[in-house]
Amino acid sequence: MSDSSSPIPFRVGQAIDVHAFAKESEPDKASSTGLESSGTALDTPDEESSRAAKSLWLACLEWPGETPLEGHSDGDVAAHAVCDALLSATGLGEMGTVFGTDRPQWRGASGEQFLCEVCRMLSEAGWCIGNVSVQVIGKKPRMAKRLPEACERMSQIIGAPVQVSATTTDGLGFTGRGEGLAASAVALIVRAEA
Repeated sequence: MSDSSSPIPFRVGQAIDVHAFAKESEPDKASSTGLESSGTALDTPDEESSRAAKSLWLACLEWPGETPLEGHSDGDVAAHAVCDALLSATGLGEMGTVFGTDRPQWRGASGEQFLCEVCRMLSEAGWCIGNVSVQVIGKKPRMAKRLPEACERMSQIIGAPVQVSATTTDGLGFTGRGEGLAASAVALIVRAEA
């Protein structure tokens, strides 16, 4: 049994991220004014400043031919959920406070950029990543064939094992109707050795 005054040797963080698919039929009215339009917890990107307007980015991979996700950044729900799980475990904040829409330097950023910054923050705070599990929830894209590639890519970025999986909601909810994607992540972090 450990002394309650000693630092916890490991922590677990859990998070979920949700983004709607970009609307293909209507141009983004906000892009001409430079103002952001937003819905419930969703940001509509300026086409010039976000890769989200051009490509779907998911689990740090580009998915050509798939509808992109809306967001202040690339909308990569898998990367964002992993970032939130890691930040939650450490108590260093969450995506909205660390990379919020009030910080223009993160506008249009990739999931990889977010993950690299979160890893830097964890290292600076004395934590190492043990492992991460992230599950993408949605009707499309079909991820089965690219899951090994997604695991490998995300593991390379954070320097620890990442298990990526995918599921559907059997037609229920916004993900089941094909209106967007969600991702849920759990992360284990451990104290860095002195």
